[in-house]
Amino acid sequence: MNYKISCLVFIRNPEGKILLLNRKREPNKGFWSPPGGKLNMLAGESPVECARRETMEETNLLLRDEDIQFFAYVSEKEYFGTGNWLMFLFDSRVTLDKLPNDISEGTFAFFGRDEIDNLKIPPTDHQLVWPLYDKKNDGFWGVRADFSKPEHKIKVEASPNKGDNA
Repeated sequence: MNYKISCLVFIRNPEGKILLLNRKREPNKGFWSPPGGKLNMLAGESPVECARRETMEETNLLLRDEDIQFFAYVSEKEYFGTGNWLMFLFDSRVTLDKLPNDISEGTFAFFGRDEIDNLKIPPTDHQLVWPLYDKKNDGFWGVRADFSKPEHKIKVEASPNKGDNA
């Protein structure tokens, strides 16, 4: 089973609220999540290029390489019957002054971080994505999640403190 590779981009407004998309299409139809999408592997696209392209396509915000910071990855094995996913998480250093227009993939809204845990977000985002977002200023993170068995296993593979004792 091959990986599906995707990027999520966390974009804020000047007040610090985070832009989320209420998705009209799978994956995660009906759930709120940051803008992003699948990497174009046929074109040899890098994760940074994917993050920039998806941001432009979905929000009309033009980002340069230096405008985004790669702060984490999440590897999901057999994610609830949709295959294996490798997600790259990026933080935008550029803010959006207003909501982007609705797109075919969904509608946008800004939320405070304290509001997000009460939204309809993908279940594993509570365990994987948002805890990493909360630690983004601490350094780079990597998480492996195995959903192939009923007892899901989550392991931190990379963190700012890993390797300090080596």
